[in-house]
Amino acid sequence: MTTYSYKAINTLGETEEGQRDALDEAQMVVLLQADGYIPIKIVPASSRPFWYFLRSQGKLSNKDIVLFTGELATLLESGLPLDRSLLVLMDLTEDNDRLSKMIAKVLEKVKSGTSLADALESQSGAFSKFYLNMVRAGEAGGSLGEVLARLSSYLESAQELQETVSTALIYPVILLLMSLASLFVMLTFVVPQFTEMFASAGKELPVSTQIVVGLAEWLQSYWWLVVGGIVGGVGFMRQQLANPISKKIWDGWFLKVPLFGSIQVNKETANISRTLGTLLGNGVSIVSALVIVRETVDNLVIADAVADIQEQIKQGRHISEALLEKAVFPKMATQMIKMGEETGRLEEMLLRVAGLYDKQLRLAIQRMLALLEPALIITLGLMIGGIIVSILMAILSVNDLAF
Repeated sequence: MTTYSYKAINTLGETEEGQRDALDEAQMVVLLQADGYIPIKIVPASSRPFWYFLRSQGKLSNKDIVLFTGELATLLESGLPLDRSLLVLMDLTEDNDRLSKMIAKVLEKVKSGTSLADALESQSGAFSKFYLNMVRAGEAGGSLGEVLARLSSYLESAQELQETVSTALIYPVILLLMSLASLFVMLTFVVPQFTEMFASAGKELPVSTQIVVGLAEWLQSYWWLVVGGIVGGVGFMRQQLANPISKKIWDGWFLKVPLFGSIQVNKETANISRTLGTLLGNGVSIVSALVIVRETVDNLVIADAVADIQEQIKQGRHISEALLEKAVFPKMATQMIKMGEETGRLEEMLLRVAGLYDKQLRLAIQRMLALLEPALIITLGLMIGGIIVSILMAILSVNDLAF
């Protein structure tokens, strides 16, 4: 028999904690249900993950917000009132201090009569304007649980898309770093081993060998310039991207880069369509929705295009007409949105566009990797091969051998 700690909801809808002996967790669930409890959490007594105290206590992560939204939606749709749902959720997330403390603050405000949206808004910018407007729409329409369920689905899709992009870039970045490290080792440790031998031979070295040896000597003496250049370049780009004017110039250039530009367009098209479709489906007006959508767009060129579309809609134009004038949006997406307007199913069509361009994004990333990986490998091979050949040519020249 093992002693288990449990949390469960009793017949009065209250959360209870306790310990009981059972053969395993499955039997523990059966025992609790037989007593009329709804099990929430069952763990071996006194157990807690070893990494518990190493958890970050800072700002809520995207995963925290996805967890909070999904669990709260489930509890509300099961019939529990908001304050009881928050209380149960606070107990469920006790292993995550930052999330549990946030829920406690929200619960306190809700009990004092504050709306959920206002309570969430007070949490130091943890929730986006898009999120808060969705919650307000749900509260106003009396369908908070349903809205949170849709919002949870949206957040999961957006997080999956972000993780797809991040994961796809891991291998090329590692490959690039390993390539640079290999070249650095070759030039600073391997080539200098032969330099003294070449100098003592008194022979004029081949031009290729002179270039390699000169580069190795320069790198040994001025390696700090390379490091400083990299740090300075990163700092310069951070400064450029922090300035809206210069960032817009860079964003426009990024859109024109082959492959990378299509990835940007597909990513933003999926994001805009999903956000706009979700907002419209929850009763937010199209003008207000576009204001919120603009804030979720990373590329300022596309963000300005969204702002122009918003102004045109204020003047009475259809969104599809405004989109057709903007070359930054794919024609297929524009035509699908036009079809949605004509059939009165704009929200549904926007979500279909989001799904379509999610797939297009993955294909674009796969296409980029299919070209990038062999390009990096071939470039590294040619550079290292060139260094080795130049060294061999010098050795043969020193020994007065000919090919």
